[in-house]
Amino acid sequence: MALEHYPIGTPGQPWQADEKKQWLEQQSIKRSYRECILARIEALTADFDVVRYGALSLDPERYPLFAIKNADWRTDLPVVLVTGGVHGYETSGVMGALHFVEHSLSRYVGKFNFVVVPCISPWGFETVNRWNPNADDPNRSFYKDNTGPDFKVEESGLVMAYLRKLGCDFICHMDLHETTDTDNTEFRPALAARDAKEQHSWNIPDGFYGVGDSENPQPEFQKAIIESVRNVTHIAPADGNGQLIGSDMVQPGVINYPKKQLGLCAGMTEAPYVTTTEVYPDSPKVTDEICNLAQVAVIEGALNYLMANVI
Repeated sequence: MALEHYPIGTPGQPWQADEKKQWLEQQSIKRSYRECILARIEALTADFDVVRYGALSLDPERYPLFAIKNADWRTDLPVVLVTGGVHGYETSGVMGALHFVEHSLSRYVGKFNFVVVPCISPWGFETVNRWNPNADDPNRSFYKDNTGPDFKVEESGLVMAYLRKLGCDFICHMDLHETTDTDNTEFRPALAARDAKEQHSWNIPDGFYGVGDSENPQPEFQKAIIESVRNVTHIAPADGNGQLIGSDMVQPGVINYPKKQLGLCAGMTEAPYVTTTEVYPDSPKVTDEICNLAQVAVIEGALNYLMANVI
């Protein structure tokens, strides 16, 4: 089904600077990055290595960017990357990453090193947005040519630059996301207008699902994640076409995307085990806490699989 016309722009014509400026002027602050996230990160400094890896040029003082590493870093241990908030409106990814650091990470000390980047897009978090202020989607911008000092998409480029400088060979990367009803009501119509390309709505899956890498799907790893999440919340069933959001379901609760080709966050490293999580916060069957704990269950299920089968 075709999406409704978006109120910015002229049908059939991609947005130019004036349309992007008009879109930006319609955005507003809805919650506080400092109160919701930075306060929790600051509370971790006594027990973790908290690294400021950059700041958004829009307002560097308001939008500093942080990564959290375990303090007892050991060069002989495999390294796990956890990212959240690439899309700022996908709240449980941010909160789940922080909850894991605060409550679960200590159980895996001595087995892994961790790099946790809980909120890659803080302006998006505050304005509850998928895009950044330039109407760019950070999660379609993790390409090697997005390099500094003048990043094409700052949120993606800054974290890639930090990870390159860190020089780790990651064994696993979990990128924490949500699929929301606003994907159909706001973000896909905006995308259709911005690019002047027809977009179609799809049935938003009621439940959790994961996205593997079609170039390296690791089905047993993905299955272990799904089974872990089942303990917290329900898994999304396939639609009438055997699909989730327009992609074939390859096993219960799992689809695959070509992550590097699409410039997705989960494709920015060479980690052999990667997944993108998709929690559905608009389901009547869940609460905010359940959504956050589902993200934690992903991380724990992945780590338990790696300990049992890989390391």
